Amino acid sequence: MTEISRTKHKHLKDHGATPLAGERTIAMRGNMLDSKDLFSANREVIIAHGSEIYRLRLTSQNKLILTK
Repeated sequence: MTEISRTKHKHLKDHGATPLAGERTIAMRGNMLDSKDLFSANREVIIAHGSEIYRLRLTSQNKLILTK
């Protein structure tokens, strides 16, 4: 698992991210992964991109929405 700096961890926590209880493996085929693996437990994924935080949500109509 990639280490997250204390500053980034605080930033993620301040934006509603929950701490990991354990690691999770997501299989990739080349540069593709299946969204059902991303959303296996939740309908939202927090993405840290540089110093920015994004939320990738799965809608009730099974669409993806990425917001900053």
